[in-house]
Amino acid sequence: MKRFAIAADAAIFLARNGARVPESHVMVAPTLLRSQVLSLLFSAVRKGDLQKREAESQLNHLRGLRIRLLGDRVLQRYAWDIASKLNWADTYRAEYIAVTLLQADALITLDRDLAEAAKSFVALASLEDLLTATG
Repeated sequence: MKRFAIAADAAIFLARNGARVPESHVMVAPTLLRSQVLSLLFSAVRKGDLQKREAESQLNHLRGLRIRLLGDRVLQRYAWDIASKLNWADTYRAEYIAVTLLQADALITLDRDLAEAAKSFVALASLEDLLTATG
């Protein structure tokens, strides 16, 4: 079994493509994933880049994926410390690094800046790694 932390951008990719994650993998994310995904899809609809029906379909697909959402005190403390070390203005991206440190083998994100910052703390993986079953 492989445990992956997924960022909001990776979750939207999975939803947009109707991707199925092998049963041999576990996905985790900070609880803020729900709000970030909702906000990103809402913004895409507002800009005219996505139809509301398609956004709702993507949300439904994500709701059907087995993503364990975490947000306890320990994760918050780790996120705070990581954001401080990276001199970030907020802790949002740091929560993805923190959840990876605490609960996953690797982080999956399409955000190059987050990936670059994260690699000094955690291992990175690709969407292909997530979508490929392991023995």
